[in-house]
Amino acid sequence: MTSSKPDDDTTVIAIDGPSGTGKSSVAREVARRLGVGYLDTGAMYRALTAVVLAEGIDPADGEAVAERAAGLAIGIDTDPEIDNVTVNGQDVTEAIRSPEVTAAVSAVSAVPAARRRLVAAQRRLTQGSTAVVEGRDIGTVVFPSARLKIFLTATPAARAARRAAQLGVVEPGEMATLAEGLRARDELDSTRAESPLRPAADAVVIDSTELSREDVVEAILNAVTAHGRSE
Repeated sequence: MTSSKPDDDTTVIAIDGPSGTGKSSVAREVARRLGVGYLDTGAMYRALTAVVLAEGIDPADGEAVAERAAGLAIGIDTDPEIDNVTVNGQDVTEAIRSPEVTAAVSAVSAVPAARRRLVAAQRRLTQGSTAVVEGRDIGTVVFPSARLKIFLTATPAARAARRAAQLGVVEPGEMATLAEGLRARDELDSTRAESPLRPAADAVVIDSTELSREDVVEAILNAVTAHGRSE
């Protein structure tokens, strides 16, 4: 277990899934529509990764990564209208989206001690409020009793095409490299010993391959409504 179960996570809507499924933009929009908080937990792991890389720490050195995570103050706004991430008061909002951070974040996020610290922070950030929380282990580890659990998926080809569109990648060679990067990250995230990427047993699985962002948002909002009726 990453850490003990929170006392009350029934106000959380958990959205999990691999890269390229559109979960960040979808989760933020769902939070806007519902008028609740939004937390991108992946941004917290990216913030730690950015520091690790900037300080020349090997992302595969679990002991060094864990030690660095212990003294880090990661600030992240839970207002869905604000995209702002800080580390020890310094704005890293753009830096955490670099290709270098993307390539190293899976290794950093696999460090058990680092995950425990960030999971505890994620629970503190949403304590006492309703929020849409997105990541890779929200419904299985961070908030196992979440009000509603969504797991977004899509075919590898669709995910690679979306990521390419985000990055402005058009060359076939670059596309192939991007697809391989997604595949490698999937493998790392789904096979790590600590909090592997997988859908919760009671998650609503949504395949976004043939759906627009608006379609996915509507599907999740319908699931929220249906879940409320069933309680």
